[in-house]
Amino acid sequence: MQKHRSIAGLAEKNGQYFLAKRKPGGDLGGLWELPGGKLEAGESPSQAMEREWMEELEIKVRTGSLLCTSTFSHNGKIFELGLYKVLFEEQKMVLNEHDETGWFKKAEVEKLDLAGSDRTALALIWDEITKK
Repeated sequence: MQKHRSIAGLAEKNGQYFLAKRKPGGDLGGLWELPGGKLEAGESPSQAMEREWMEELEIKVRTGSLLCTSTFSHNGKIFELGLYKVLFEEQKMVLNEHDETGWFKKAEVEKLDLAGSDRTALALIWDEITKK
């Protein structure tokens, strides 16, 4: 079975992590997520991250290091999710796909109704990134 590729970006500031809540409707409607999406043909993870954050939030990001990869299935397709560190300066956001954003501490993130693929990826790295 063909594996599709997707990316998600984790931004951290002062021990808090940036998440966005999807607008109602669709498979992920009402869930909190790490912004990102599917890679298009010929696109690098960095290019996909920059495009997805621009489409969803109209902000410019820089893609940092790969934090982990995980696998999930969605609508009968298998995806490999690359979770990357992202960096951005405070900018005015336009919420095209989301109705809310916020910065949350680890304990707060764990209580959110989070997209399953993001929850799985975060579980792989939480201990490492929150050692500080």
